[in-house]
Amino acid sequence: MRQRAISGALVSQPIEITSATVQRGDVIQVGGQAYRVSNLFQLPQGSKQLLFESGELLTMHARTRLVAVRMQRRR
Repeated sequence: MRQRAISGALVSQPIEITSATVQRGDVIQVGGQAYRVSNLFQLPQGSKQLLFESGELLTMHARTRLVAVRMQRRR
């Protein structure tokens, strides 16, 4: 099913992310709670440490795959 959006509207889409593709602003659900990524720190061997707006930290290893919601602007 395709979503239609008004020009310039924000649309949220669930996407699969890895440590290489995670971005600030992504919303990741962990243990039933939604957390928004506020900052990222590169670690050795392709891992990243994610800092959430709530202050919690999560380490994503190079092969970790998660589902996140990313807001994207539609034209």
